Amino acid sequence: MNETEQLNRLRASSLKVTPKRLEMYAYLSEEDRYISAKEVLEYMRDKHPTMSFDTVYRNLKSFAEEGLLEATELDGEKSFRVTCSAAHHHHHLICRSCGKTKLLDLCPMRFVEALDPEFEVVDHKFEIYGYCKECKQKGLI
Repeated sequence: MNETEQLNRLRASSLKVTPKRLEMYAYLSEEDRYISAKEVLEYMRDKHPTMSFDTVYRNLKSFAEEGLLEATELDGEKSFRVTCSAAHHHHHLICRSCGKTKLLDLCPMRFVEALDPEFEVVDHKFEIYGYCKECKQKGLI
């Protein structure tokens, strides 16, 4: 995602566009993987040494509430990535080591719905966790 697209996505939200928010969102856009608030803080502190963890986390949470980021939990810690741009319904394979994701064009809900046709599903989230080829080859697991 280029800078113009990042700026347009932020402007389309109800959040005020600030240089720090734009910088944080640009970092997440460039990484294209799940990133912890701690990693974002480390990145932001290079230019903003007084920035706090609470500020970073609050902004990430606001981005997620606006639909700009997706959140998941990796190793007991909430991690974030830019919302997938795929227009169709899908799910992800997620590497527990590096946070990279891979699109999965499959939804298991038809199997779940068949188990109890009287249960009304209103939402779902389906993620598969494991280790990517690169992390296995590097011995990071």
